[in-house]
Amino acid sequence: MLSHADIWRAIDRLAQAHGLSPSGLARQSGLDPTTFNKSKRVTREGKLRWLSTESVAKVLASTGSRLGEFVSYVGDAESTGPTQRIPVIGYAHAGVEGFFDYAGYPVGNGWDEISFPEIGDPNAFALEISGNSMEPLYRDGDTIVVSPAAGIRKGDRVVVKTSQGEVMAKQLQRRTAHKVELQSLNPDHAIRDIDLEDVAWIARVIWASQ
Repeated sequence: MLSHADIWRAIDRLAQAHGLSPSGLARQSGLDPTTFNKSKRVTREGKLRWLSTESVAKVLASTGSRLGEFVSYVGDAESTGPTQRIPVIGYAHAGVEGFFDYAGYPVGNGWDEISFPEIGDPNAFALEISGNSMEPLYRDGDTIVVSPAAGIRKGDRVVVKTSQGEVMAKQLQRRTAHKVELQSLNPDHAIRDIDLEDVAWIARVIWASQ
């Protein structure tokens, strides 16, 4: 059974996964910016305030998330809920041939595994960040979980592999029928415009250990 703390934990983690504060998530979802503030989670009378299903639906729609992803953020560190084994490799190795198929699904040997709450995507994978090229958002030693099945919208963090074998983690600024425009996570790096025909695959980052 979901508790009051479980629901709000999921909101906080979903917001973080999309690089938003709780108020930013509320605003993006078309809600009052204070809707998810911690001060509003309990009334002045001490009564627990629960999220409406309408609010949850708006959050899922605005972030392009599935209900399974939202539920994956519910448990705490001691959660004993359903989990799945997700393959993981170092970010620096992701561009090496043999680790992904044409659709961006993990294949081959050389992967390790991590245990992660069930997200309903059997092709999800994780990358271990190395170096400082993505600071301040992702730092050396962080792990990001990527879901090829997750919907992608403007503003999402994504991992892109080009047909030349380059793998990069960026923020999707714009996608047209001919190209993708990618904002670097490090402000010192320029925006990248890539012709769509040069994109092997693109998948959304759904979680980061920060």
